[in-house]
Amino acid sequence: MRRKIPESTLPKLNRSQFITSEGLQKLKEEHDHLWRVERPDVTAKVAWAASLGDRSENADYHYNKKRLREIDNRLRYLRKCIDDFKVIDYHPNQEGKVNFGAWVEIKNEKKGLQNRLRIVGYEELIGNKNYISMDSPMAKSLLGKTVGDEVIVKTKMGDFVWKILKIEYQK
Repeated sequence: MRRKIPESTLPKLNRSQFITSEGLQKLKEEHDHLWRVERPDVTAKVAWAASLGDRSENADYHYNKKRLREIDNRLRYLRKCIDDFKVIDYHPNQEGKVNFGAWVEIKNEKKGLQNRLRIVGYEELIGNKNYISMDSPMAKSLLGKTVGDEVIVKTKMGDFVWKILKIEYQK
């Protein structure tokens, strides 16, 4: 039997617990899909595979039991996340400054690069191109700045200067 590792011994990740309302809605939809669609389907497959007899050499049984554990782990994680995250919605006071949830257009004139990024919580990054975590060096440098400001982003590869061209919020 496996021992459960106490949470107090696990390393603490310095991640912010903020999320946009769209991000929270996507997490709720994922939870709902896993709970109502995938889990019952996999549970039926496990029951079918178990009914075939000898489970020691039954690949369907082993694969689907593993998949069921993965689904249950993700469901547990999503329940905890949904309860713990703090939703940050747009507020008119944010206009003109870079804050959580902002779309920021930046340019590095030295390298000739231009990007449009959205600052979000870490759980919203997966599958979203041009989203960056508010805990990233880029986002930390941008937060609180205004259009026309130049920010220095310190990374392991060196320091990079970016100029803020535009700030927008989804309302």
